[in-house]
Amino acid sequence: MSTTTVSGNEMTMARRIKAIISGSVGNLVEWYDWYAYSAFAIYFAPVFFPSSNKTAQLLNTAGIFAVGFLMRPIGGWIFGSIADKAGRKFSMTLSVLLMSLGSLLIALTPSFDTIGVLAPILLLIARLLQGLSVGGEYGTSATYLSEMATSDKRGFYSSFQYVTLIGGQLIALGIQLILQHLFLSDEQMHEWGWRIPFFIGAILSLVALYLRSHMEETEAFKQSKNEVVTEEKKQKSEGSIRELLKHPKSLAIVVGLTLGGTVAFYTYSTYMQKFLYNTAGFSKNESTLITFLSLAIFAGLQPIFGILSDKIGRKPLLLGFGILGTLATVPLLTSLQNVSPANGIWQAFLIIMIALIIVSGYTSINAVVKAELFPTEIRALGVGFPYSITVAVFGGTAEYVALWFKEIGHEDYFYWYVTACIFASLLVYFFMKDTRKNSTFNS
Repeated sequence: MSTTTVSGNEMTMARRIKAIISGSVGNLVEWYDWYAYSAFAIYFAPVFFPSSNKTAQLLNTAGIFAVGFLMRPIGGWIFGSIADKAGRKFSMTLSVLLMSLGSLLIALTPSFDTIGVLAPILLLIARLLQGLSVGGEYGTSATYLSEMATSDKRGFYSSFQYVTLIGGQLIALGIQLILQHLFLSDEQMHEWGWRIPFFIGAILSLVALYLRSHMEETEAFKQSKNEVVTEEKKQKSEGSIRELLKHPKSLAIVVGLTLGGTVAFYTYSTYMQKFLYNTAGFSKNESTLITFLSLAIFAGLQPIFGILSDKIGRKPLLLGFGILGTLATVPLLTSLQNVSPANGIWQAFLIIMIALIIVSGYTSINAVVKAELFPTEIRALGVGFPYSITVAVFGGTAEYVALWFKEIGHEDYFYWYVTACIFASLLVYFFMKDTRKNSTFNS
């Protein structure tokens, strides 16, 4: 099959929309598979980790959730290198296949009562495969969407990465709501119903595979490969760690701007469902509903903030997130903790929405900011590898840290931990240049 190339400036609107769909739908499926684990952990935790203490069960599943993140830097390295060497399309197709395999393994793994300790071991292996896949997905899809966009709409187009990222979580929660309210009892959900979303994820991957196999390669990548190859150019085009290390400032910026954003994002998205259930005292159904509604609006905010960044720049949005996040995190989480489940569903929803609006200053544009830091020949690896390391260390452990502080009786320490992470990123935002005006796309 031949690969079609399209220039960002020459692409018609119809072809541009097709490129966005092709680049985004696989991202949607991958993140659905990734978040299905978190969404349904409250049901399958006792299946793999028998215990009378629900916090201990969630700690075990959160631990494997965090371990999955440790594979993300390896995925960012492997798939980023593939994307910079063989193309964005080839790398994105491989990653969605790997995610499907991980989901299918979770769906088929017997319980602890059936096969003993082998059950959590298989769960761990499946999660490691998913971590490898999603680690490669981020950098490549961020690069693809940024390279497909025109210069005046790069923030808008790249924002769809988080639309689909959040959309994956929404689908996972939506399926959970449907199963909870329409088809299965709570007992059935715990016994076998939690396996359904993982089977669905494996099937959806086939759709993503088809779309990605027909997607167009970016003109930026093709032009980079078609340039006259000198010995120096050959070294630069290999997408290697050695070449990446020639950009230490950009690497440091990626780590710094990701730190606070990823902790805040995972706190108010992935962990929030458990926080509402395990801390605020809401039921599982109420926790799922609140999380679903808030994330649906959150997804819709991403293109709006992306358009805003194309008008006023990336830096003002990052500064807004850093300042407001530093000041508001402790009050917001403290207020949410004290909401009464008896009549506080909408109050909890409002608090979470305020937090997510603040976080949108980071999530909507973080992909394009990173893509604008690196040249074409190293862009996918440059975006994905340092990001994955930072997310593995801070984002992937956020839920575990929160539950650990709760377990030792000092849950409020976690609120200050999130605040400190956001403040650290704020310092980076303050000193970095605005990448909209200082982009490698323009060089």
